[in-house]
Amino acid sequence: MPSISATVAVVSGGPSPEADVSRLSAARLIPTLEARYSKAVQLELDHTLPALLQEYSVDVVFPVAHGPVGEDGSLQGLLDIMGVAYVGSGVLASACAMDKSVTKRILQAAGIPLAKDRIIHRRDDLNTCARQCIEYLGKKVILKPLGQGSGIGIQFAEGYEDLRRKLSAGLAVEDQMLVEEFITGREITAGVLDLKEPLVLPVTEITTADGAWYDYIHRYTPGLSEHTTPAALPAAQYQHIQEIALKAHQLLGCRDISRSDFVVPETGYPVLIELNNLPGMTPTSLFPDGAKAAGIAFETLIHSLVDHALSRKTQGLITLPTWSVPQLDAPSPS
Repeated sequence: MPSISATVAVVSGGPSPEADVSRLSAARLIPTLEARYSKAVQLELDHTLPALLQEYSVDVVFPVAHGPVGEDGSLQGLLDIMGVAYVGSGVLASACAMDKSVTKRILQAAGIPLAKDRIIHRRDDLNTCARQCIEYLGKKVILKPLGQGSGIGIQFAEGYEDLRRKLSAGLAVEDQMLVEEFITGREITAGVLDLKEPLVLPVTEITTADGAWYDYIHRYTPGLSEHTTPAALPAAQYQHIQEIALKAHQLLGCRDISRSDFVVPETGYPVLIELNNLPGMTPTSLFPDGAKAAGIAFETLIHSLVDHALSRKTQGLITLPTWSVPQLDAPSPS
């Protein structure tokens, strides 16, 4: 028998390129939620969502709609307007964390180590921009869309001609592209579970079976990547990564959950690459692995996140603060 009388909606899909991946997360969550709550439903992120949230009298939403609209504060704003509790960060933190440029400017101001970068706009002269990027960032660079996840749209370029061609291709899809210096190192990630008090999960190293970059295919195809938790790093470096992950989570104002990705060079400091404010829950996702290494079973993780979101509702924390204001006189009739 379910132990809590509540209806939980898992919201997935939507217009993002990550829609199919989000549905994998949803499929994994539904049975876990059905084991504890009176009702669990999977809803699509589209124009029917507001009506369905009301039809099912949803008490709390577990968003797994990764990428634009689901993860960038749009869905979160809708839920705030409707007064529905939800797992994860609020509107502002979601919007800031989803935009790689905004994330970097906030964290850069706090002294967190980041890759050097340039933002290129569609309106810019690509010949000039390509030359400036090579001069400032080096011959080998990485191109990234500002608001996509799961490695979508990422390209590697080496040299002026290659960079100019790939900038042109990227800007045919996006208004802006982030160009970063290429840093060689180990791919590392660290999650933060922020419920009654923040817990930084054990650090994970990501490797691929064929030594390839950890792209979309390698992320979501079982057997193509390996997650080693805890990562075999020097103790001081390991601790430093956890400290940065927590600091980034707090600086961006994240709530409940986040995961920070790093490149760790052979020498020097770990470099934070990006922060994911709504980590995936698929069978190959990294956050559940970190939780498991901390002794937190998947079911316990999911139930704790939902219970925490429900507690915000019962405590009245999902409503906007109200301030008393003077009463305005009614305008006199003309």
